[in-house]
Amino acid sequence: MIDSQHALGWARGFTAKGGPRYLQIVDMMEQAIAAERLRPGDRLPPQRLLAQHLGVDLTTVTRAYTEARRRQLLQARGAAGTFVAAPRVDLSQVVDLSMNIPPPPAGIDLDDLLRQGVSQVLLHSDIDLLMTYHLGGGGHADREAGAIWLRPILGAVEPGQVVVCPGAQSALAALILAHTAPGEAILAEPLAYPGLLSAARQLGRRLVAVEVDRDGMLPEALAVAASRQRARLVYLNPTLNNPTTHTMPPARRAALAEVLLRLDLRLIEDDPYWRFSAQAPQPIAHYAPQHAFYVSTLSKCLLPGLRTAYVVVPQGRPQDALLSALRSFVLMSTPLMTALMTQWIHDGTAAVLQEGIRAEAWARQELAHRTLGDSSMAHAGGIHIWKALPAHWQAGEFVQKARDQGLVVVAQDAFASSDTPLAPAHIRISLGRARSRFELVNALRRLAELTNRRSQRQIVI
Repeated sequence: MIDSQHALGWARGFTAKGGPRYLQIVDMMEQAIAAERLRPGDRLPPQRLLAQHLGVDLTTVTRAYTEARRRQLLQARGAAGTFVAAPRVDLSQVVDLSMNIPPPPAGIDLDDLLRQGVSQVLLHSDIDLLMTYHLGGGGHADREAGAIWLRPILGAVEPGQVVVCPGAQSALAALILAHTAPGEAILAEPLAYPGLLSAARQLGRRLVAVEVDRDGMLPEALAVAASRQRARLVYLNPTLNNPTTHTMPPARRAALAEVLLRLDLRLIEDDPYWRFSAQAPQPIAHYAPQHAFYVSTLSKCLLPGLRTAYVVVPQGRPQDALLSALRSFVLMSTPLMTALMTQWIHDGTAAVLQEGIRAEAWARQELAHRTLGDSSMAHAGGIHIWKALPAHWQAGEFVQKARDQGLVVVAQDAFASSDTPLAPAHIRISLGRARSRFELVNALRRLAELTNRRSQRQIVI
């Protein structure tokens, strides 16, 4: 047990853009616990001593300790003081590492942000309009917000090119309906987003895998497949790919764009993770603006509950087919959520929130690489990891064993657009849904232990 007078090494000061100071203190605690600089049973310094050490008032530290107890990081023991809580090991409680959602934002009070945002929407909007039917595709202010959000990625975008959709899945389904016929082929990489696989299957389209190398889809293979399959539509997720985390280099993007132009193909460029990359290349849509439908969802970089995605329609092409397809299964985006997103983009809140989420995502990536000790995984950023399993594990068997221990991950089969086996076997580990870094590190340690075991089928009795 560490004496309180010497337990201040984890409290390393504040950052200018780290958010409220009480939350920064909680983040310091959480990082120290995850890195084992603070261990279960260690006594925290008295609140007044910590306040003096950090140069803040006592109220700030008191609020931080209260929040840390709410997150179950600390345990108060009356006159004995406050201690780092022991992890609650409950194997019946599932830790979901299967769903790709953004992590809680670093240094931001999300409850307060939502209250303020909704309050501003209600202050400036007609309640009756928020509770009635709207035209599909979004109003002018909503499309303008989409253009502002996309400007760092695509440069200047005309608001009239932007279609507001209730999430990327509906956008993908509508684009498939609008630009392919039943039985027609959609060209994609051998590993693709499961939502695309599901939409293609449900709508009666064929997904055809195109050969790839270390840089992504091969341009010459795309040209051959398009000719053989008489395909018109291509799907790519080129930045921090789901599931591989690979980012396609600029030269390959330009080469693929040349094939799109030459063969008059249409591209769905699904780009939900662009903002998580430290140095993301320009989208393929930059090289082929008249052939690419660029899809940018806020579910992966902000909050899934916003149910908002933006589709940039190619220059000079009408939106009627896309809007008609959308109306066939979802009339409109939810007006209140769309209005909140529009408000946040226009007043700058969305950018602040995204920066906090991005910082937390990078911190979790570092924790994951350190905990799993896998040097083959590049520090790509993003909110998931693509991990190769040892030769003694099959992906499906590993996923079942992990589930038996209360850990949910996804096997490679969920992403396969072809029957070509992948060797070695891989799993996708999502980092965002764990409620804290503490919970995430504990789950990753259990995964690491399981990875190093021999599978049951290789145990000789």
